[in-house]
Amino acid sequence: MTAVGPTERFAEIVLGPDEAVPLDEAWALLSAHAHPAVDPDALLAGLDDLAAGCRLPTLDGLRHHLFVDQGFVGNQDDYYDPANTYLDDVLERHLGIPITLALLTMEVGRRIGVPVDGVGLPGHFLLRDRVDREVFVDAFRGGEVLNREGCGQVLRRLHGPEIQMDPTWLEPVGHRAILERMLANLVRVFQQRSAHADLLWARELQVRLAAARRDPRAGLRLRAGLN
Repeated sequence: MTAVGPTERFAEIVLGPDEAVPLDEAWALLSAHAHPAVDPDALLAGLDDLAAGCRLPTLDGLRHHLFVDQGFVGNQDDYYDPANTYLDDVLERHLGIPITLALLTMEVGRRIGVPVDGVGLPGHFLLRDRVDREVFVDAFRGGEVLNREGCGQVLRRLHGPEIQMDPTWLEPVGHRAILERMLANLVRVFQQRSAHADLLWARELQVRLAAARRDPRAGLRLRAGLN
């Protein structure tokens, strides 16, 4: 990474094509805002090490490695602890919320050649196998494998039996959308806790991300000397 500050680096890397946004680095930079002593490069190395320990480069092997061997689990006791969102804390405590455990699975999977995408249900976050698109994974519930009906059961468990599944909810979401959802979660937590200093940096990252969504090629033109 360059020597620029985490805010400027975050704003830089979220520009350009959505699929090229490096989710692992963006997550590490988000964590560096909360914990300035954290080295984002060390966090990325931690993901590399975690991936290197996976013995079987398949979806089942990835699930077993993360949720059985390593014991990553959803934090049901303190769901709204902001530490559930920070990469350094997730790696250290092996605790997270649905979106961060899903992102961990995505990034470890990418490193070992097991492609999975994020799926944003209302109030929950799942994974979808990019090879067999009828296979879904709930990282928050120990890497549980689901089919479409299972996803519907998750939705009804959260919102009641009347809710109807919208098929678009099971489609993969983009990289910037994942970061937007993570930041929105943090903003709500910081507002509830009156954590004003943290709220400022989280909102600043939201602004930078919104600017990138409006004009994702802005940084590319700037570097090329174009208007």
